Amino acid sequence: MTNPESTAVLPAFLDALAAGRLEVIDLTTPLSSATPALRLPEPFANLIDFSLEEVSAYNEPGPFWRHNNIHTGEHVGTHLDAPVHWVTGRDGDDVSQIPVRRLIGPAAVLDLTDRVAADPDYLLTVADVETWEREHGPLAAGMWLLLRTGWESRGEAEAEFLNADDTGSHTPGVAVECARWLATEREITGLGVETVGVDAGLAGGFDPAFPVHHYFLGNDKYGITSLRNLGRLPAVGAMLVVSPLPVVGGTGSPSRVLAVIDRTAA
Repeated sequence: MTNPESTAVLPAFLDALAAGRLEVIDLTTPLSSATPALRLPEPFANLIDFSLEEVSAYNEPGPFWRHNNIHTGEHVGTHLDAPVHWVTGRDGDDVSQIPVRRLIGPAAVLDLTDRVAADPDYLLTVADVETWEREHGPLAAGMWLLLRTGWESRGEAEAEFLNADDTGSHTPGVAVECARWLATEREITGLGVETVGVDAGLAGGFDPAFPVHHYFLGNDKYGITSLRNLGRLPAVGAMLVVSPLPVVGGTGSPSRVLAVIDRTAA
């Protein structure tokens, strides 16, 4: 016999959604040919930009339907990085192998907007995280750490979003020691950022290079990029839902990322 108490959670959740007590917030950057993408310097190869190729549009090739082919790189727009994306995670999961239970979890939002406004190259430190934890509690197992930097305000223009000059791309990120500490000392699921990549713009010159990729993907953690609307989330209490395509052999995938918040919470 089914225990009534064991089936009560999901109906209550759905009732709360229907009644508006829970709100679903889209954290995803719309995907189009204008979506900013990472630009690697020579001699490195870049992914193709997103584009649609019309196959039919209620015309002779398909009189009753409209459909398109999609052309895109795996790591364009809001996307998830799987462990196999990086050399340190080369023996890890591809995007189709990520356990689905890890794609849903609590979100912790750490606000760096003031510091990034003063310094676009600002790097998150261990001290920043420990200060946040003293106020909001420890980063718990299964949490997604989301960095709010205000960078989404630049998302409509690629030049402003990448913020590059002859010394490199100037975007915020995570200090080397903080990346290592988060990846090994906290049982979080992954890191989400508003910028084009999970590492700082100048992280190619760090030791190790691109430390978030190096430590997170090498420790079976994930990254999400190009998030929006983090300012609508509480520091703690939101639920994150990440929906990548299960591309077999894929190193990542464009993803729809949603947050569920409790509108009745004080």
